[in-house]
Amino acid sequence: MSGETLSRVADIKRPSEEFPRKYVPLDVDFMVWDNIEPLYIELTERVIESVESLEKWIYDMSEFYSVLSEDGSRCSIAMTCNTEDKDAEEAYLHIITEIQPKCKPFDFQLQKKIIDNPFTAELNEDRYGLMLRSTRNQVELFREENVDLETEIDKLSQQYQKLMGAMTVEFRGEEKTMQQMGVFFEENDRELRKEVFELLSKRRLQDADKMEELFNEMLKLRVQVAKNAGFENYRDYMFREYERFDYTPDDCEKFHSAVEKIVVPLMRRRMEERRVALGIDTVRTYDTSCDKYGRAPQKPFKDTQELIHGCQKIFNKVDPELGGFFQTLIDLGLLDLDSRKGKAPGGYQTSLHEVRHPFIFMNAVGLNRDLFTLLHEGGHSFHSTLARNEPLMSLRHAPMEFCEVASMAMEHVSLPHFDEFYEDAEAARAINDHFNGDIFLLAWVATIDAFQHWIYTNPDHTNEERAAKWLELDKRFGAGLDHSGYEESLKYRWHAQLHIFEVPFYYIEYGIALLGALQVWRNSLDSVENAITAYKEALTLGGTKTLPELFEAANTKFDFSADTIQPLMDAVEAEIERVSKLEKH
Repeated sequence: MSGETLSRVADIKRPSEEFPRKYVPLDVDFMVWDNIEPLYIELTERVIESVESLEKWIYDMSEFYSVLSEDGSRCSIAMTCNTEDKDAEEAYLHIITEIQPKCKPFDFQLQKKIIDNPFTAELNEDRYGLMLRSTRNQVELFREENVDLETEIDKLSQQYQKLMGAMTVEFRGEEKTMQQMGVFFEENDRELRKEVFELLSKRRLQDADKMEELFNEMLKLRVQVAKNAGFENYRDYMFREYERFDYTPDDCEKFHSAVEKIVVPLMRRRMEERRVALGIDTVRTYDTSCDKYGRAPQKPFKDTQELIHGCQKIFNKVDPELGGFFQTLIDLGLLDLDSRKGKAPGGYQTSLHEVRHPFIFMNAVGLNRDLFTLLHEGGHSFHSTLARNEPLMSLRHAPMEFCEVASMAMEHVSLPHFDEFYEDAEAARAINDHFNGDIFLLAWVATIDAFQHWIYTNPDHTNEERAAKWLELDKRFGAGLDHSGYEESLKYRWHAQLHIFEVPFYYIEYGIALLGALQVWRNSLDSVENAITAYKEALTLGGTKTLPELFEAANTKFDFSADTIQPLMDAVEAEIERVSKLEKH
């Protein structure tokens, strides 16, 4: 892939004219602790004599954190864009080992200061209620002995990034990344797909012991963090850390059961249809991405510039204002989309909190899924942009369960405009594949979430017991694939799921959000204008409302039980049947 999509984040000047600094000095270098500490001290020691001075202090603190956060974001972006850049690695490690650990005790003091201040009771509840709830929660969770432990976990996470980023294979005379090899799974040549699968599996198994050792170190540290904070297990600790005030582990287990009952049978019927269409005895892992009718793989774009401009046209059609937001990202160079050696895996959208612009990172290799990744991350960027006028940084960010509604809903409301990349029949094919992907995603979310619940409520397990649990969950939620001969590879399939290593328990959000996104899509079938209006209004709220209130603002229901899943799966099945008739087999 090519297209000159390297980011120009370093060229973005700070502060911006839109959001000038009122508290932090213009010439301060936040990569140096001696420049940060005096501001922490001033905020910590400032005398607050009225509710007005308290509010001024809150706004100054928000500006300070915005500047500090942007330094961290820029270092993280530079590191993930090139994990082989020693300077970028050094700067990132400096942030997580030298700056962040020194910040945390001060952060706790500032949180305590606002909770203990007598004028806090006079703050407007509608304006500050959720911020205060979050602050109280963080005060209750903070333990000074966890600071060093969390630093060690961050360092291990960076090691995971390096291990994954360094994985390449030699294929027919060329060195290729694991992401670049993904294109071959869409080829019709089954022997080729098998060859690629075995090559990638062999490469991953080379690092399996390192991954196991790395995860065991993370597990031990996380268990200690939870114990220090007074929790029975790390799962319960993380539910509080993620501020999951609106649902419980029991609700997640009900989601697992509903998926097992409603979604898994639907998925397995789809897989049986694939087996029959392909004319094979059993479906292997390498048979799930190719076209079941033997059509050539869909390659919607030749390079990332074509991907960018096509998505720009789609966003304009969905809503001109959203299209304008994406054009700003193009103009400012806030995209890094190509897959290349040394680049961290996956895709993400992050925010530059001081200038209040989003940044999109991904690994495009020319596949249909790359198109959906950019639509997905574009949705996140719209969320960030629509909430950017909220002056308090802590209130610009919604709960993650709703952040993913922003991204996943954008994938679905974009589907009617796939003529920007495909002719009618091929567009129908892409839409069909995407809705089938929704079915598989719900099952995969249940798998990952149930796996993490087990890991952290059974922390003394052995590597063998962990592998056995993973295989058990594959039987419960899997598509019924034939893994014979590849059992060793299946045991370690979870190693490639970065969330398990880097952001534990951050995965159920995708399941909850997909149900919200499907509701937005279903609303758009009645009125696109009304659905997009509600979507944008909800995104503009940022984190100023509770999770159920945000879902309600988007004209959706915050519920992930069987009562919600069943009608949505019925609608998805109906849409699959409709578009299947438009495809050319």
